Amino acid sequence: MDQARQSAKGKDIRIQGGANTIQQFLNAGLIDEFFIHIAPVFLGSGIRLFDGIDKEKYNLQITEVIPSELTTHLRYKLNKK
Repeated sequence: MDQARQSAKGKDIRIQGGANTIQQFLNAGLIDEFFIHIAPVFLGSGIRLFDGIDKEKYNLQITEVIPSELTTHLRYKLNKK
C-alpha cells in the first residue's frame, strides 16, 4: 500500500483482485468506494466476497446502478462508522 501511495502522488488508488484481496483491504479500513460487476455466469464454488468482513466498520450506500444486457455494475460508497 505504501508503494501504491507513493506511485499515485495523491491521486486515487484502485485495486482489483479476487475475494481474498478485497477482504484484506476492506478489513484494513482502506476502501472508501467500490464497484461490483455482476454477470450471470455459474462458476461453481469459490470464496464468498463478504465472508469474514467486519460489518461494524462500514455503512454501505449504493450510489450508482448501471444495467446492461450482459452485466450489472454497482457502485458503493463506504462510510466508516
